[in-house]
Amino acid sequence: MIFHMVIFRMLVFALGILVVYITLASAIRTFVLPRSENVFLTRLVFATLYRIFRFRLRWAKTYAQRDRIMAHLAPLALLLLPIAWITGVSLGYMAMFWALGVETWLDAFFVSGSSLLTLGFAPVSGLGQEILAFSEATLGLGLVALLIAYLPTMYAAFSRREAAVTMLEVRAGSPPWAVTMIERFHRIQGLSRLEEQWVMWEVWFTELEESHTSFSPLVFFRSPKSDRSWVTAAGAVLDAASLAASTLDIPRSPQAELCIRAGFLALRSIADFYRIPYDPDPNPTDPISISRVEFDEVYDRLSEQEISLKPDLEQAWRDFAGWRVNYDAVLLALTGLTMAPYAPWSSDRTMTFCSALWRRTRLL
Repeated sequence: MIFHMVIFRMLVFALGILVVYITLASAIRTFVLPRSENVFLTRLVFATLYRIFRFRLRWAKTYAQRDRIMAHLAPLALLLLPIAWITGVSLGYMAMFWALGVETWLDAFFVSGSSLLTLGFAPVSGLGQEILAFSEATLGLGLVALLIAYLPTMYAAFSRREAAVTMLEVRAGSPPWAVTMIERFHRIQGLSRLEEQWVMWEVWFTELEESHTSFSPLVFFRSPKSDRSWVTAAGAVLDAASLAASTLDIPRSPQAELCIRAGFLALRSIADFYRIPYDPDPNPTDPISISRVEFDEVYDRLSEQEISLKPDLEQAWRDFAGWRVNYDAVLLALTGLTMAPYAPWSSDRTMTFCSALWRRTRLL
């Protein structure tokens, strides 16, 4: 009987170590590892909150109300993450304390909590329990310090992202649209200055891919104004670059094509993190959410403003569709995931074009 109890306590001790290991691995892979890692515990916190918030949206009647509700999702999740980690560590050590001789599970809970929060009101006995108490106190302080240390980094990335989104309103309107962007540059006789935009936004897309996969909560951080979104801004710039590469009668711009590539690679990386399905190698003739009628209307609108366009409308449409197909599905899926505000050629068609895609998307 005693032998069986010893074996059982050893198994409980091993289970406690496993729980602590899983919890610490989640914290390290979420905030320290310099690459995108889809961590179960972190994903569980966000997915649970996301479903709660979506349920709460049933009572929101306007987009402004929905935006105010969803604005609290990411900050609240960040506050709950250290609580989840501390809870995991506490439960793991509770099992280890019990395995080392603490009489009851309730006593083990008090000893673990006292050690983790460095309160010291629950005494320990024996070298083994003292070592556990010191190690748990160290881990508790480390987990809190980890989140505090990385919050400035996350908000710095958020600030850089939003600075470009805010600047885009001057160039592409609110809500942002590629056509508006081209028209405004044409009016100030600055179509040649679009090259500067492609360079700036290529850098922006590169930073977006790095920050929004390494610090996944940034995806759900909403813009200070409800009519702005990093997703719709990305869509407007990519469409503008696609129109410049396919439709505008200007010298070929390798920089615009590089901007498009940087953009769809960034959006695909974020989609990969959230397990959003898409075709990684689409055919240029695959269907896109922009209809030929819509493209023709834009072509006529730009022509009426005396913007120089390529004369072959058929080829222009094929080229535009060939560029857009690379980011069409992931752009619409991300506008749906983040509940982005209305914007032409992106969030305005999310529900109709992307409903089947979204049903296959899993946060868990």
